[in-house]
Amino acid sequence: MSHWRHKVWRHLSSSQGASSYSTKPSRINKTMLNDLRRIRPMIQRRIENRAKEYPIQEIVPVAKDILKARQNLLANVTVLLKAFPVLRCKFCSEVFVGKEGHLIQTCRSYIRRGNNRLHEWVPGSINDVLVPVESFHLHNMSQGVIRHQQRFDYDRVPAILELCCQAGAIHPEEIMEYAKVHDNPQISDEDMRSIPTDDLKYVGANALMAWEKVRAGLRKLLLVYPSKVCKRCKEVHVGPSGHKARLCGVFKYESYQGTHYWEKAGVNDLVPEKVVWHRRPQDPVVLVNEGRNYYGHAPAVVSLCSHAGALVSNTRYACEMKPQGLSFPLSNSIPDHET
Repeated sequence: MSHWRHKVWRHLSSSQGASSYSTKPSRINKTMLNDLRRIRPMIQRRIENRAKEYPIQEIVPVAKDILKARQNLLANVTVLLKAFPVLRCKFCSEVFVGKEGHLIQTCRSYIRRGNNRLHEWVPGSINDVLVPVESFHLHNMSQGVIRHQQRFDYDRVPAILELCCQAGAIHPEEIMEYAKVHDNPQISDEDMRSIPTDDLKYVGANALMAWEKVRAGLRKLLLVYPSKVCKRCKEVHVGPSGHKARLCGVFKYESYQGTHYWEKAGVNDLVPEKVVWHRRPQDPVVLVNEGRNYYGHAPAVVSLCSHAGALVSNTRYACEMKPQGLSFPLSNSIPDHET
């Protein structure tokens, strides 16, 4: 009986000690909360005063150069897509530049319930080469954080245009009209017939040059204007702080409860490279799965410009593309693939 009483007394003493320790952090939290309430007006004034310093006049020419290079990039890529076909997989995000798709088993779509399947190719578009990235359009940098119930009150615009708008290259009220006019370049078949075949290499060179100008300009803008990207779903927000729209983790196996995990955005977050398998002149007409260690990779834009005749051997993508590398010997017996 005494042994049982001793156990009960020890349990009560431990619970009382835990309760005494638990009251101490609550007091600390209350003091911290009071301090935050006291300095909150100071933080708001600093944010408003910082917004008055933008846009920085020295950075406005950089934003305007980005817009010009982006227009040239969209126009030149539209011309190249008329001459060189681009294919995309029906079930996953794989893209290939060529008339016939490759036979490399890298399809990992959850619809097909398999990891290493052959791709089923369908015609692609410009959005498969230049991946569109959108963000919320802010009226000014000092406005409040976008709540979840306010997500339909703000327009979605390309992230590059939103960044250039905050940099002072586009008026905030004209950004939607600018996106409608310049984001959908059209070229007719008659215009394509008027372009000689030998001039396509110059179109590819101009597209490659515009691609590099856009990325170089964005690298400069991101040093001045803050942008955020979600670590999980790659949602982009151009502004000093991310929004609170619960759009992350929409699948059942993702237990994020819709909240984004924001971190500093980079150039690849606003302009994804979209790396694809690149077919070189020494490679076979159709790339096979057994030669995947021989083939090179390149961004879809660079691969498209290379097929047009643009020189890419002196660019930073040459090491990844393996222009002088060996090709897979087709003399070996290749087994049949099953879809």
